[in-house]
Amino acid sequence: MNETLPTATHGQMELLVAAIRDYAIYMLSPEGIVITWNTGAQRFKGYTAEEIIGQHFSTFHTPEDQAAGIPAIALRQAREEGKFECEGWRVRKDGSRFWASVVMDPVVQDGVLVGFAKITRDITEKRRAEDELLASERQFRMLVQGVLDYAIYMISPQGIVTNWNSGARRIKGYDASEIVGRHFSHFYTEEERARGTPLLALQEAADKGRYEAEGWRLRKDGTTFWAHVVIDAIRDDSGALLGFAKITRDITERREAEQSLDQARAQLFQSQKMEAVGQLTGGVAHDFNNLLSIISSAVQILQKQNASALEKSIIDTIGRAVERGSTLTQQLLAFARQQPLAPANHRINRVIESFEPVLRRAVPSSIRFETVLARDVGWVNLDEARFEAALLNLVVNARDAMPDGGSITLSTARVPAGGDQVRITVTDTGTGMDAELAARVFEPFFTTKDIGKGTGLGLSQVQGFIMQSGGQVTLESTPGHGTSVHLTLPMITVTEEEAAPAGELVIIVEDEPELAALAGTLFESIGYQVLIADGGEQALRLLAQNPGADLLFSDVMMPGMSGIELARKVRAQYPGLKIILASGYQAPALRAEGSIDDVAFVSKPYRLSEIVKRLR
Repeated sequence: MNETLPTATHGQMELLVAAIRDYAIYMLSPEGIVITWNTGAQRFKGYTAEEIIGQHFSTFHTPEDQAAGIPAIALRQAREEGKFECEGWRVRKDGSRFWASVVMDPVVQDGVLVGFAKITRDITEKRRAEDELLASERQFRMLVQGVLDYAIYMISPQGIVTNWNSGARRIKGYDASEIVGRHFSHFYTEEERARGTPLLALQEAADKGRYEAEGWRLRKDGTTFWAHVVIDAIRDDSGALLGFAKITRDITERREAEQSLDQARAQLFQSQKMEAVGQLTGGVAHDFNNLLSIISSAVQILQKQNASALEKSIIDTIGRAVERGSTLTQQLLAFARQQPLAPANHRINRVIESFEPVLRRAVPSSIRFETVLARDVGWVNLDEARFEAALLNLVVNARDAMPDGGSITLSTARVPAGGDQVRITVTDTGTGMDAELAARVFEPFFTTKDIGKGTGLGLSQVQGFIMQSGGQVTLESTPGHGTSVHLTLPMITVTEEEAAPAGELVIIVEDEPELAALAGTLFESIGYQVLIADGGEQALRLLAQNPGADLLFSDVMMPGMSGIELARKVRAQYPGLKIILASGYQAPALRAEGSIDDVAFVSKPYRLSEIVKRLR
């Protein structure tokens, strides 16, 4: 069964067109005269049908378009090309303007042009939204271009740079014309590219929406900077990946500041740790050394007596035990920087030259040992024996770092060039160490050697001694390339001084009676007359009674007046009197109360040979 669908009549079509309110739909004659008008045309153009029918459609154009002949061009293009379509400003009856989307089609009947069908739509709001969007984009571009502290740019999904801001040019050094179109991996170091870091960054940004990291990046001139990098994935409404937004900031200065802060904290921690160890060992040393001094003095007196072979063997054993106890105490005091020193003025090169044979014997034939001593290096004030021990420690460490052979260089140089310091450097070509290990080598009891082959006190002792001597120790090391340890000491100007002659009357000042008596016996054994005082006040009275005394031998740490304070008073009243101070707790007292010129020092437990050496 066939059914015929109804067709719209001419009248129905007119009613349809007339009812449309959102579009102006009307007919023009071949010459452009308005011949029909609908409700939509009246609504947004403002004219009634009676007012506009019979008028030329150019009435709706702006004066500028009329002057430019746009209406005639529109008719001709529609007639010749079959359609005219554009957007532009149009004028309402009240003179206001709106942005219109215009389509004009020719109407042909039996091959003859009978007019034009014209459809106009008011799209002012759409145009305003587009203009606002363009303005926003323009402002955003200006904002991005104006940022100088951040490199902000876009990357395609494949990693190609698609735009470039002023900050990127300032930080990375490239103009937009040099970098747009190149892969962003160009900014990464060769090591990062080899590890695939750029592609992994894009992959993480695509998978998680963001990638954030810090690392070294390259500038155009090949220099590196420490960068904070953020990469965000950009997707459209459907979720398709459009590319990536990348922001890079140069934070090299911040990183250096953080490293300086970390270094300062580490130094503070090390200082506090060493201070705690120093306080502990210093306090123990004062009492322990007094006990050792009593035993040592008694042993030395017994050694002068007639005794059987068995008795002499026992006495010698006791003496060796005292020496080992003293050595242990000195090791602890060394890294705590409380170790008493016996400084003297030395030409540093001569000290090294005289000790060089010992150093060479410590090195096997598989290792080449050489010295490079600068001629302009002068005098230093230090304890020669402790300095030699420090050099030997460094050379042995260098030797142990080269089990398969290599070279050790011991050098001196004036620093800065022509300056007032001398730098003694021990350099090896051994295994070297990384930064983490190098930061710990001066810690007490830290060692990289096998159990039983190192105490971990060696470099701590070296550092303690050098700092106690007014210098500093630094270390440079690279894994696989060796290590250099630098000892920097102040140089001095030396003047000739004559030593005061030894006297015959000694005043011993010691608050412990047993130790005072034993010290008196030691001095009597080498021909001195002895007077004993139990404190500083009594010592001053004895000096007043015996102004011709030749030597004052005093403990440092005593109740009431300390040995330092007594020495000051004695030096002021008796400038020619020789003074020797004795204690295992000397350095802290000197730091607390200041130093005194022309005062000799012996370390508890002291030996008779040490006292004789100071007297000479």
